Amino acid sequence: MEAPVIVCGLGQVGRRVVEFLCVAGVPVVVLDNVPAKAGELPAGVEFVTGDCRKRESLERAGVATARGVVIVTSEDLVNISAALLVRSLNPKCRVVARMFNQNLLTRLGSAVQNTTALSVSALTAPLLVLSALTGDQLGAFPLEGGAHLIAEVPVPAGSALAGRTLADVARQRRWLVLAHRDADGAVRRLGEVPGDLRLEVGDGVVVCGLTADVSPGDEGDDGNEVVRWAGRARRLGRTVARTVAEVDLPVKLGLAAVGLTLLGSTAVFRFGLGSTWGDGFYEAVSVIATGADLHGDGRPEWAKVFLSLLKIAGIALIASFTAIVTQYLLRLRLGGAFEVRRIPDGGHVVVCGLGNLGFRCVEELTRLGHSVVAVESDDRNPYVPTVRRMGTPVIVGDAAVPAVLRQAKCDTARAVIACADAELVNLEIALLVRDVNPRQRVVVRLTDEDFAQAVRDAADIRLALAVPALAAPAFAAALYGDRVLTLFTLGDTPHAVVELTVAAGFESLIGVAATDYRFAPVGLTGKPAFALDGVPSGHRLAAGDRLTVVVAMADLDRLLRREAAPRVWRVVAEGRPDAEALTRGEAEELHQRLAGEGVGSSVIEAPPQTPNPLP
Repeated sequence: MEAPVIVCGLGQVGRRVVEFLCVAGVPVVVLDNVPAKAGELPAGVEFVTGDCRKRESLERAGVATARGVVIVTSEDLVNISAALLVRSLNPKCRVVARMFNQNLLTRLGSAVQNTTALSVSALTAPLLVLSALTGDQLGAFPLEGGAHLIAEVPVPAGSALAGRTLADVARQRRWLVLAHRDADGAVRRLGEVPGDLRLEVGDGVVVCGLTADVSPGDEGDDGNEVVRWAGRARRLGRTVARTVAEVDLPVKLGLAAVGLTLLGSTAVFRFGLGSTWGDGFYEAVSVIATGADLHGDGRPEWAKVFLSLLKIAGIALIASFTAIVTQYLLRLRLGGAFEVRRIPDGGHVVVCGLGNLGFRCVEELTRLGHSVVAVESDDRNPYVPTVRRMGTPVIVGDAAVPAVLRQAKCDTARAVIACADAELVNLEIALLVRDVNPRQRVVVRLTDEDFAQAVRDAADIRLALAVPALAAPAFAAALYGDRVLTLFTLGDTPHAVVELTVAAGFESLIGVAATDYRFAPVGLTGKPAFALDGVPSGHRLAAGDRLTVVVAMADLDRLLRREAAPRVWRVVAEGRPDAEALTRGEAEELHQRLAGEGVGSSVIEAPPQTPNPLP
């Protein structure tokens, strides 16, 4: 029997990893300390009750002979402890550990041999950001020559693309065409797209290329892409109004008491004691602030009483007002008020929720040069000062309150990303934003894929994304030493961009490997290195090459297992091009159908392909 993979932790991410490995035909053993979770597993998956930080639990799960261990609990300390223990029990076993802490994330893999540390938020934040910017579940990934983007380019009326062939457009714009969608909604993917196909109005083309060469929406910009700012006077007025609104009631009352006391005392000095307005104001301030006697011996009795009461009131007012204002300033409530002037009138991206995922989204948007406004309900959130230092304004308030969304200008924003920790809060934010602007693009972070599908279908929120389902393939791929660079969707079919290692003894032409495994080669590192538009199908792979490919998730399972290509049967008919079928049954069915039409044909097995180039 093939050595199993041990999955430690059966949370949302763990369940998705188990499902992915089961589909790939990999035997799985689940280790979790909650026995009731055994009923949630697919058939054939072994369940072991225990703590993954305990030696005896890992030994009962079969760590000594395991091909890999995936540790995906929700606590960094547990994941690190389990990873180190697995490494001591089985030095050759590959370990994939989930990490939340960014510092540990970058250091654990380099410090512990044959260990990969992955973050769910780091894997999915770029996808959420690009969904917000482009309106589609597309992706971005690094490659030689710079960051590359996968985007759908529409062909509206008046587009320069209409009437041109795909090959011509791809050559001119340096695109790799991944899919084509016609006006009727029919989608052709990867190798199914013919180069001589002419684009028509209403079509859409999913392409891959350098960020500078692929501009999402450049063929159908709706005018909401440009950041718009109010005038300086208007922004100053907003700042003053927000500052006054942010001041606590005790501060306002204390300030009013001091002002009224000064005004009344100045009037008494002016009309009762014959001082000028300036002298009266000066004398009032002197008595209140310093307790000056102002030579009261020569003044009338009522004036002496007035000055005495004014001194007592001054002591009380100054002491209480100083204490109130000091306490208020210590709480730094005015920081948010002054940020109002940095909130654009439109064209920005609003990120609701500054957890791990929200912070990653802000980082990614800032890196891409987009204007961002963050909304966070907890002013003690440790990410708030960090985000502000990045130059992003943070509104402290509940994003599920319409007034807070209006303050963030959600109705005129380019997009809204709802990524709070609570799913219902994210759904509520999305519905509130849609009430304000029904056409607003909203990306909703969810956990359960079934719930996400229900939201997409029933609430018409197309960009409701289940984060664990998006991240799980990356954890499974890491068991093979490969990297899932990004995940995206072509039509209704999920795809991945994967970086694969070519092993020694498996030389093959890239074109042959692409046919065997149904992938589109995107880039190749090694000698020589190729750019996107220069991966010739006749190039022979060498050991150690890193091949970057686009592959459907259904084919990724087989690709990660390095399963040999299925046998292909060919139907040779008289006067017709040869037809191929993946199975013998399909070939026989076609043969019988042709015979019924009076067409002679024969079924033959296609010649074996070159040995597969992937270990």
